[in-house]
Amino acid sequence: MVNGGGAQPCDLVTVPAREGLEAVDLMVRLLNGTGPVLHDRNGDTLGFLVPPGTAERWDLPGSACTPTYGQPQGVGRPPVTGTGWLVPPDGSVPHATPPERLRTALRHAARLLAAADRCQP
Repeated sequence: MVNGGGAQPCDLVTVPAREGLEAVDLMVRLLNGTGPVLHDRNGDTLGFLVPPGTAERWDLPGSACTPTYGQPQGVGRPPVTGTGWLVPPDGSVPHATPPERLRTALRHAARLLAAADRCQP
């Protein structure tokens, strides 16, 4: 569910939590950080806020990108009902993660996790 409130729109890339957490780690350590990230209450998925219009061009398998209505303006209420902040918005990072940076991190995360899974007995 999406909150209204008349704020500027943003899009939301949703991924499984395991892949998303690895991507957040990669972006923080290697790619100059990430914009705000949401988690669902069950901990199954993460959502990365990306600029409006990203959903029209998003084509990364294993993820979905949808428009939302409500750009965060601080650490208040997330723009999607039933979520909380994993990485809250603040003044030190952009309000949205650049789509290419997110694609790069998600691709790296998928490769790392696939390699880790192959190493387990």
